[in-house]
Amino acid sequence: MTQQNQGVPPRDLLDPVHRLVAQAAARIIAVYRGRIHVDSKADDTPLTQADRAAHQVLVEGLPQLLDVPVLSEEGRQPRWVERRGWSCYWLVDPLDGTREFVKRNDEFSVNVALIQDGDPVLGVVQAPVTGVAWLGIKGEGAWRREDRRDTPLRTRRPPGDPMTVAVSRSHRDAPVAALLEQLPEADTRPLGSALKFCAVAEGEADLYPRFGPTSEWDTAAAQCVLEAAGGAVLDVATLRPLRYNRRDTLLNGDFIAVGDPDWRWAELLRKCPRD
Repeated sequence: MTQQNQGVPPRDLLDPVHRLVAQAAARIIAVYRGRIHVDSKADDTPLTQADRAAHQVLVEGLPQLLDVPVLSEEGRQPRWVERRGWSCYWLVDPLDGTREFVKRNDEFSVNVALIQDGDPVLGVVQAPVTGVAWLGIKGEGAWRREDRRDTPLRTRRPPGDPMTVAVSRSHRDAPVAALLEQLPEADTRPLGSALKFCAVAEGEADLYPRFGPTSEWDTAAAQCVLEAAGGAVLDVATLRPLRYNRRDTLLNGDFIAVGDPDWRWAELLRKCPRD
């Protein structure tokens, strides 16, 4: 796989990528409306025919837009010795929130990011059930696309009082509970998949904390949207933005997604034991 045509501006790729994501979403909905067959992957996470169908659309279509590698959750996972040479690649979660898909609660998404030198520079997140998409271009802006209409996104600065915290519908642990104890007046908003990041990007939430394993394809597209809307996705250990394809693992550390990067997050985290 060559890495030619990397000079194509991300803005020129945004609409074609969204069209592909919408095609993948349509494949997912076709399965969602029928009988769902669930298999288990090696890590005991669920896999459905919808994951596979959306994966096929994206891995076939994205290289036609920009001929760089595609790293998908449902595809081959290249070893670090191969990946370390990638300066540009597509990072894909064909169906983020498979557990929510199986539960039929509508809170799942298709996530596609373009990564350049460790940073997500283009991101598209789409909710297949509603058809709403969240789009971001690094340094240019973020938009909510619904019924062919784009609405610019800006995060809320400073956080609301009380703060609104997006929390995982399927993953709740002691560190998140400890953080919420430091925000006793906070309103919590349970959501599935990358939709939690999108709530922060829209200014509907101020914070999404995640303490526990996630993979790089879970976060990259939504990180691009959130950053382009004025927010950040910060590694808890360093309070620096998440970077991609920088280690031999594809797992992220603990992170917080925030609408106002300048708020006193370090002070809040110091009060929250995570061990």
